[in-house]
Amino acid sequence: MSVTYEELEKQLVAAKHPYNMEKIRAAYEYAAAMHDGQFRKSGEPYITHPISVAIIVAELELDTDSICAALLHDTIEDCKDKTNLDLLKKKFGAEVAELVDGLTKLTDIHFENKEDESIENLRKMFLAMSKDIRVLIIKLSDRLHNLRTINYMTHDKIIEKCRETLDIYAPLAARLGMYAIKMELEDIALKFLEP
Repeated sequence: MSVTYEELEKQLVAAKHPYNMEKIRAAYEYAAAMHDGQFRKSGEPYITHPISVAIIVAELELDTDSICAALLHDTIEDCKDKTNLDLLKKKFGAEVAELVDGLTKLTDIHFENKEDESIENLRKMFLAMSKDIRVLIIKLSDRLHNLRTINYMTHDKIIEKCRETLDIYAPLAARLGMYAIKMELEDIALKFLEP
């Protein structure tokens, strides 16, 4: 079932935090425009993924800029022909742009072998964590939503993502004290790795 922006908005209003709803709506509309015509493997419009990540981030009670970054987290990587970091900075401010840039850098590296990839991903995550912990929290939220919808990937990709989750993401969630996320990541990954 597709998630909508209205569900995110309802959750934010109910939280009674001083969210900048105008800025969050602008981030949603921008992300929706950038991802227009893109679809997930499930067939859902791609924008459902950033909305779902933003909902997880909101459940963790992060700030307005974090929710905006969650909505925009794939725009630089997936919409290079439509947007860039400078445009995000002008529209949403330096802080949101830096969060999105940190998230993009975590996923924008290619490796010759899987061992190097896992070690380097771990190093990059700790580096990102030292600059702004919100980058890592949003990344964990992104991984959680991707795992929740993993059924649409090929078997080999599912196994790869689940191993990576157990090796890197679940331990990082534990180190941050995010035990509910750690346990859900492990539960989903083990469902596929150790049925």
